Amino acid sequence: MAATTSGSWLSVSPASGTGNTTLTATVNTTSLTPATYSGTITVTAAGFANSPIVVPVSLQIFSRYTELIPSYIWTEEMARFFFIWSIMLGAMVGIREGTHFVVDLFPAMNARAQAAVRVVSSVFVLAFALVFLWWGIDFTRFAFNRISELAELPLWVIHVAWPLAGATWILFQGEHAWNDLRIVARRRA
Repeated sequence: MAATTSGSWLSVSPASGTGNTTLTATVNTTSLTPATYSGTITVTAAGFANSPIVVPVSLQIFSRYTELIPSYIWTEEMARFFFIWSIMLGAMVGIREGTHFVVDLFPAMNARAQAAVRVVSSVFVLAFALVFLWWGIDFTRFAFNRISELAELPLWVIHVAWPLAGATWILFQGEHAWNDLRIVARRRA
């Protein structure tokens, strides 16, 4: 295995190795001026079909040179908030599309039996969604007059992801449950 980087501000270690190897990327910002820097880490391994692997790296040097943004790192906080929202949005889409994690415990069943099992499962998902909605509203209310520590964003903007997720889960899972109830209630032909 061999690892190389582009750009003098970016380095990776170890530069070579065999077997399972953990690579560590390091950024040297001491001589960088305000700008956005782009580079790559290229990992090459002999005998692998998907070799080389190229990992893009982007670095923005801005906050320490402006009075508008605090000089300490606020980007970590923003990354955490975006991560929370991406998880909640992904969960909303997963419930809507029915692509969330499913474990089949029962042998193959006919359509009505499968729908009945999904109805029971939907009851638990809906109960969980009600928890998110009910306590998410309290969670958002708690954060209504607060701001985040570094970026100074109103915290309710971040906390509203919980009740919003709960409400959409109720809507989307309720739709799935309704469709399954109609299958269960259908008369046998």
